[in-house]
Amino acid sequence: MVTDDICMRWISLEKSRENEILKILSVALRRIFSSEIYDYNKLQEIRLRMNEPLIVIYDNREYFVTEKGKRTTECKKAYMVAPADIRETLEYISNYSLYAYEDEIRQGFLSVQGGHRVGVTGKVILDGNQIRGMKYISCINVRLAHQVLGCADPVMPYIQKNTWVAHTLIVSPPRCGKTTLLRDIIRQLSNGREGIPGLTVGVVDERSELAGCYQGIPQNDLGPRTDILDGCPKVEGMQMLIRSMSPSVVAVDELGKEDDYKAVESVIHCGCKLIATAHGDSMEDVLEQPLFRKLWKDRVFQRYILLGTGEHAGMIQGIYDRNGNLC
Repeated sequence: MVTDDICMRWISLEKSRENEILKILSVALRRIFSSEIYDYNKLQEIRLRMNEPLIVIYDNREYFVTEKGKRTTECKKAYMVAPADIRETLEYISNYSLYAYEDEIRQGFLSVQGGHRVGVTGKVILDGNQIRGMKYISCINVRLAHQVLGCADPVMPYIQKNTWVAHTLIVSPPRCGKTTLLRDIIRQLSNGREGIPGLTVGVVDERSELAGCYQGIPQNDLGPRTDILDGCPKVEGMQMLIRSMSPSVVAVDELGKEDDYKAVESVIHCGCKLIATAHGDSMEDVLEQPLFRKLWKDRVFQRYILLGTGEHAGMIQGIYDRNGNLC
């Protein structure tokens, strides 16, 4: 009975995700994606480039999509994305008012209902050295949000023991699950687990990917004790959370700039724990970056979780202590 209930919830979530995606696509694209059965839990990206083939990332593989909605590896069989597809999709995403989303477009992406992220490219409008906006948008990338509840189960014993939480850095190449893992770590720390009380977690969601806020409401479950700064720069956000929300843990996605160092220091020195992610193919790759060389020298992070490509996204290649030894 419990298994049946879980299955029904899974089917319901998949149908909801399908509806969220189809309603932001042009009428022609809706027809294409409705012509073939898609598992929306495996659909990761939909790439629209004006006058170019329609492409999806499905189950970690790239496919062209035909006019009948079938996935193929043959480019010549693909549906060619028309200017009208781009125009209509932008209208549906922005509710017919791109001007209202000017701030988001300036960053190169918009968040839509369900926590999905829509990247856009086109002619950038500059005001001096500052990006003022974008026009002549010709490329759209719809990245589907996938919350995987429980995916952090294997790593939690390494980063939390009773009330102790390790300063943790999650390292992986793009599309290997570091944001998904961080999201579930936040949820579990906030919820509490197996006799361990929940903690107050402050999240700086600069790119609106962790909580996936839509009109200020988180679309992903980050737990009941989590406070979110959506669309806020990491450096300012970490300091704001420390001053105003008294978090036990601060979580941020994609450290990398040298400016992040002072903010990381302020989190560490005020007694908060830090959970963060970084781009990298290996530990050596990450430590080539100036920021992480400094943090490694100072032995700031107590756990390094390395993800990589394997049978599926999110494969754990190793968990290391602050000295680089396997845990």
